[in-house]
Amino acid sequence: MTSETVRTSKRENLRKGVYLLPNLITSGSLFAGFYVIIASTNENFTRAAWFILLSAILDGLDGKVARLTGTSSKFGMELDSLADVVAFGVAPGVLMYTWALKPFGKLGWLAAFLYVVCGALRLARFNVQVETVESKRFIGLPIPAAASIVATCVLLFYELGGTGTIKKVSVVVLVVLLAFLMVSNIRYFSLKDPELFKRQPFMMLVVAILLLIVIVAQPEIMLFVIGMTYMASGPVGFLLGRRGKKVAHDAADSAG
Repeated sequence: MTSETVRTSKRENLRKGVYLLPNLITSGSLFAGFYVIIASTNENFTRAAWFILLSAILDGLDGKVARLTGTSSKFGMELDSLADVVAFGVAPGVLMYTWALKPFGKLGWLAAFLYVVCGALRLARFNVQVETVESKRFIGLPIPAAASIVATCVLLFYELGGTGTIKKVSVVVLVVLLAFLMVSNIRYFSLKDPELFKRQPFMMLVVAILLLIVIVAQPEIMLFVIGMTYMASGPVGFLLGRRGKKVAHDAADSAG
């Protein structure tokens, strides 16, 4: 099939229309991300943080709705990727800059830009590897998870009694760390694993209900703890894997 034939086929597919429901959900995620930027520039940081989490929920729904209804499409995938750049790249970058990085001057906006560009690189790499990587693992910290960690960091600050903006070197370190983890080769557990939606042991349901109750009781604190735990799970798993390989290698050398 020639390139001209492929282009003609794509134009014909667009003429037939696009799937409404999943693309509306994706557009909702994009809207939430855009509103984060508006709220951040108006110094309404708590609302901006909650809208990042709303965008993350919508981002998780659009793909599942598309698969369940058989409405997955190349157009939807492209729209989803572009929406993610805004909602989980630019929006959290603006939030962190206006909330905590602005007092650092050039260092602050460069740290924010580093987060944005690493998020874009993470998405580009995912798009070209989506057909070749295993569904149970992500390579690098997923950008929605990084954005959610940014949001929960803001929410925790105000939950603990903080007011106004903040100037802490630890926030700069966190932003740079998130940027590094997104473009790293460290593997993270995927919540898109199909096995999660199959039959599970009864105790898994009990644990999930208890976790939900705890989150509802103290959402700002628990969401931050869950986010930081997920962020740390990748490096911890990486170090344990390397240690296990080293032990196995030493054992093989001893046996040899």
